Amino acid sequence: MAAQTIAFLILLPFTMAFIYAAIHEYLRYKSEGRASYGLVYNEDTGTTHVTGIGEGEEAYDPEEFDPAEFNDPEKTNETDDDEKV
Repeated sequence: MAAQTIAFLILLPFTMAFIYAAIHEYLRYKSEGRASYGLVYNEDTGTTHVTGIGEGEEAYDPEEFDPAEFNDPEKTNETDDDEKV
Protein backbone atom coordinates (compact mmCIF):
# COMPACT_ATOMS: atom_id res chain seq x y z
CA MET A 1 0.00 0.00 0.00
CA ALA A 2 1.07 3.51 -0.66
CA ALA A 3 1.91 5.72 2.30
CA GLN A 4 -0.84 8.15 1.28
CA THR A 5 -3.46 5.37 1.40
CA ILE A 6 -2.37 4.26 4.88
CA ALA A 7 -2.46 7.86 6.13
CA PHE A 8 -5.93 8.31 4.61
CA LEU A 9 -7.24 5.15 6.29
CA ILE A 10 -5.82 6.22 9.66
CA LEU A 11 -7.32 9.73 9.47
CA LEU A 12 -10.70 8.72 7.99
CA PRO A 13 -12.46 7.70 11.27
CA PHE A 14 -11.38 10.91 13.03
CA THR A 15 -12.49 13.01 10.08
CA MET A 16 -15.88 11.30 9.98
CA ALA A 17 -16.38 11.78 13.73
CA PHE A 18 -15.51 15.46 13.42
CA ILE A 19 -17.93 15.94 10.51
CA TYR A 20 -20.69 14.10 12.42
CA ALA A 21 -20.16 16.28 15.51
CA ALA A 22 -20.16 19.45 13.42
CA ILE A 23 -23.43 18.52 11.70
CA HIS A 24 -25.01 17.53 15.03
CA GLU A 25 -23.98 20.83 16.65
CA TYR A 26 -25.18 22.84 13.64
CA LEU A 27 -28.62 21.18 13.75
CA ARG A 28 -28.80 21.78 17.50
CA TYR A 29 -27.88 25.44 16.96
CA LYS A 30 -30.57 25.85 14.29
CA SER A 31 -33.27 24.36 16.54
CA GLU A 32 -32.29 25.71 20.00
CA GLY A 33 -30.10 28.75 19.32
CA ARG A 34 -26.82 29.64 20.95
CA ALA A 35 -25.66 27.35 23.77
CA SER A 36 -23.45 27.90 26.77
CA TYR A 37 -21.09 25.03 27.61
CA GLY A 38 -19.13 24.53 30.79
CA LEU A 39 -18.07 22.15 33.54
CA VAL A 40 -20.74 20.52 35.68
CA TYR A 41 -19.77 18.90 38.99
CA ASN A 42 -21.43 15.67 40.16
CA GLU A 43 -21.29 15.64 43.96
CA ASP A 44 -22.14 11.95 44.25
CA THR A 45 -19.17 10.74 42.22
CA GLY A 46 -16.83 13.71 42.65
CA THR A 47 -16.35 14.07 38.89
CA THR A 48 -16.85 16.85 36.36
CA HIS A 49 -17.90 16.76 32.73
CA VAL A 50 -18.51 19.30 29.98
CA THR A 51 -22.14 19.81 29.04
CA GLY A 52 -24.61 22.45 28.01
CA ILE A 53 -25.54 24.79 30.84
CA GLY A 54 -29.04 26.23 31.16
CA GLU A 55 -29.71 29.95 31.41
CA GLY A 56 -30.42 29.86 35.14
CA GLU A 57 -27.48 27.63 36.10
CA GLU A 58 -23.87 28.49 36.86
CA ALA A 59 -20.85 26.63 35.56
CA TYR A 60 -18.59 24.74 37.97
CA ASP A 61 -15.68 26.85 39.21
CA PRO A 62 -12.67 24.69 40.17
CA GLU A 63 -11.30 27.45 42.42
CA GLU A 64 -14.38 27.20 44.67
CA PHE A 65 -14.02 23.42 45.09
CA ASP A 66 -13.36 22.17 48.62
CA PRO A 67 -12.18 18.54 48.66
CA ALA A 68 -13.29 18.19 52.29
CA GLU A 69 -16.93 18.46 51.17
CA PHE A 70 -16.65 15.57 48.71
CA ASN A 71 -19.20 12.80 49.25
CA ASP A 72 -17.17 9.58 49.10
CA PRO A 73 -19.61 6.67 48.63
CA GLU A 74 -17.05 4.17 49.97
CA LYS A 75 -16.68 6.07 53.24
CA THR A 76 -20.44 6.40 53.72
CA ASN A 77 -20.83 2.64 53.19
CA GLU A 78 -18.10 1.90 55.73
CA THR A 79 -19.67 4.17 58.35
CA ASP A 80 -23.07 2.57 57.80
CA ASP A 81 -21.55 -0.87 58.35
CA ASP A 82 -19.76 0.32 61.50
CA GLU A 83 -22.99 1.72 62.95
CA LYS A 84 -24.83 -1.58 62.44
CA VAL A 85 -22.26 -3.57 64.44
